[in-house]
Amino acid sequence: MTPGNNGASTPEDDDPFGYLYADGQANGAQPPSGGYGYPNSVNRVRTVGTRQYGQQPPAGQPSPYGQAPQQQGAYGRPNAHYAPPETFPGGAPTASQQPARGAGGGRGRGPNTKGLLIGAIAVVAAVVVGIGVAMTNGSDEDKTDDRAAGTAPAQSQSADPTPSASSSGAGEEVELPEADAKALRLDGGATTASDVKGAEADGGVYVTGFNKVGAKVTWTVNGIDEAGTYRLYVRYGIPGVDADATLVVNGKPNAQPLNMANFGKLPEGDWEKGWQTTWANVNLTKGTNTLELACNEGNQCNVNLDRFSLTTEPPS
Repeated sequence: MTPGNNGASTPEDDDPFGYLYADGQANGAQPPSGGYGYPNSVNRVRTVGTRQYGQQPPAGQPSPYGQAPQQQGAYGRPNAHYAPPETFPGGAPTASQQPARGAGGGRGRGPNTKGLLIGAIAVVAAVVVGIGVAMTNGSDEDKTDDRAAGTAPAQSQSADPTPSASSSGAGEEVELPEADAKALRLDGGATTASDVKGAEADGGVYVTGFNKVGAKVTWTVNGIDEAGTYRLYVRYGIPGVDADATLVVNGKPNAQPLNMANFGKLPEGDWEKGWQTTWANVNLTKGTNTLELACNEGNQCNVNLDRFSLTTEPPS
């Protein structure tokens, strides 16, 4: 088959490149100007870039290519039929809509370091409070355990260092018996009188006649709760001259006589101004005890006797 016109020109017989050959040119093939290169070609070849897409055919003439698609505009120009996704509702914001980072005016700030610092401080404070509460609860539990176990300070740590009455006649003050001249038993010529003023016994009564050997007064003491050492006080009156007497406790004489000296250095011969007080330690048993004051050989017994009393004061 040789290039050229072999009959009715049909698309399948056209050689689009016939103008490139000598026989094709001899048969009238031309460079593409609207067909494949042959006259009356149904489909004509155009030089690249010469076809105008999107142009409408002349009025009344259908386009040989069908409906041409609508082309986009030139590069960089917006197309009327194109809309970016950010323009639709819910679309992502564009770069221009994003707040600029690092800018002033409250936009684009970096991380909120102040808020992070406050949060960290709050966490640390909460931990410290929790530890304090746990330590406080543990301390309270320890104290409760100590109380439950009966832990208490030793008596020697909190008690008054004064000896108790049960061991040394001292300690907490208790009410002990006392007696005046009318409650004493008198023997050996001792008797009562009220001529000299100043006696504290009821009615000013005192014991007199004690200034001779064999005179004796006896006090029976009841109600001693605990055995121990007690202090016996004796109020007496002298005419400014020293005196003494033998003290007997539960039938046993003390080694030292009861001293009734003129401690106040009062004038001699004045019985009314001679009232004074002396004391001695005595060991008593629980219950009833007998205390005697006797004028024996060797004693100086020129004395009047007023009152007797006991205390739990410690010995000096």
